[in-house]
Amino acid sequence: MRLSRYFLPVLKENPADAQIVSHRYMLRAGMIRQQAAGIYSWLPLGFRVLKRIEQIVHEEQVRAGHIPMLMPTLQPADLWRESGRYDDYGQEMLRIKDRHDRDMLYGPTNEEMITDIFRTHVNSYKDLPLTLYHIQWKFRDEMRPRFGVMRGREFLMKDGYNFDVDKDAALHAYNRHMVSYLRTYERMGLTAIPMRAASGPIGGDNTHEFLVLAATGESEVFYDSAVTDLKLGDRAVDFDNRAEVAGVCKEFTTLYARTDETHDESLFNQIPEARRKVGRGIEVGQIFYFGTKYSEAMGATVVTADGSRVPVEMGSHGIGVSRLLGAIIEASHDDKGIIWPEGVTPFPVGIVNLKQGDAGTDAACEGLYKALEARGLEALYDDRDERAGAKFATMDLIGLPWRITVGPRGLANGKVELTSRRTGVSEEMSAEDAVERIAQIYAGR
Repeated sequence: MRLSRYFLPVLKENPADAQIVSHRYMLRAGMIRQQAAGIYSWLPLGFRVLKRIEQIVHEEQVRAGHIPMLMPTLQPADLWRESGRYDDYGQEMLRIKDRHDRDMLYGPTNEEMITDIFRTHVNSYKDLPLTLYHIQWKFRDEMRPRFGVMRGREFLMKDGYNFDVDKDAALHAYNRHMVSYLRTYERMGLTAIPMRAASGPIGGDNTHEFLVLAATGESEVFYDSAVTDLKLGDRAVDFDNRAEVAGVCKEFTTLYARTDETHDESLFNQIPEARRKVGRGIEVGQIFYFGTKYSEAMGATVVTADGSRVPVEMGSHGIGVSRLLGAIIEASHDDKGIIWPEGVTPFPVGIVNLKQGDAGTDAACEGLYKALEARGLEALYDDRDERAGAKFATMDLIGLPWRITVGPRGLANGKVELTSRRTGVSEEMSAEDAVERIAQIYAGR
């Protein structure tokens, strides 16, 4: 993408109403524009990151054996009356009437609708286990929307729902989601800690939140510092193997990690003092096992092998897709701007032409651009007629992980400069070697 032809409305100054780093940088980098309190348009750069995050979520859900679908944003109120949640949910639910005076709502979550779909089409234990998920826009009418996409009213969310014939199978689905989520966050360059949490309006006894440590987090968290060293890495996990999946989950949940709602001071004090940590965390996902809460209320049953009919065991599992952008920025930035991890960056590399209009530098930049394109990598080429300082400032602000700088002095020696946004380290090399290095970094991503 040539920057001269792109829509990137960057701002030089920090917006006065942006209180946290992610909100400031998303506005300054031209990623979002507020349309109303807690409601944003996603501009091209922000939309590219959003779609990359969404794609990672899809890939890891499918890897775990879950099936994608799509449910509507508007839901009939009658389904929520069946479950008993319509009046209990509170003012965060946006309730509306259609032209026929029917009660509707803008869905904050989809337990009722997915249970209705299940009870209509599934009747036998032979069709289980089954996990369905979708990625869809939600709306919760927050009283005080703030912090940009971190606490907006409209947000993009992945929510999945498992249906199982018994509790053991449902707990395996719970564990499967935990492992899937851990891999998802790692691919985004995040350390997201699963913490024992309260279930809230979803219900159920078993629930973990996934929190990214950040000073701006709204949740107070208490944890054993050893938990931050745990990684799945490239470990292959057989999601059909209950013992293996449960073993991985045990690694990540044995060490103490809890939100303030479930914190137990006596257990916390059993951790060696040097490893006892108190901080703030940003919630980026949550998993629930709630048994038959919805299936009993809404008549979602299956016939078992012995001919009896039982309510299915269920759980729900959510990832805040749009919120993740803010969380990644909060965890990965400096005083110049965003530092995107390679897994979610809007463009893998930026090309800066130090002397636009010079035949040699123009030709070299065009050659780099096309060579990267031939390797399946779309660079962001700053071909504007701007001074070098402005170009570097833009690249630092939008946070692409790598930058190739091309100028007459370097070209005279057959060199370009490859710079890491994260470390600031620059290396001089040939254009061909720079392309090869970038291709190796992104191989398999």
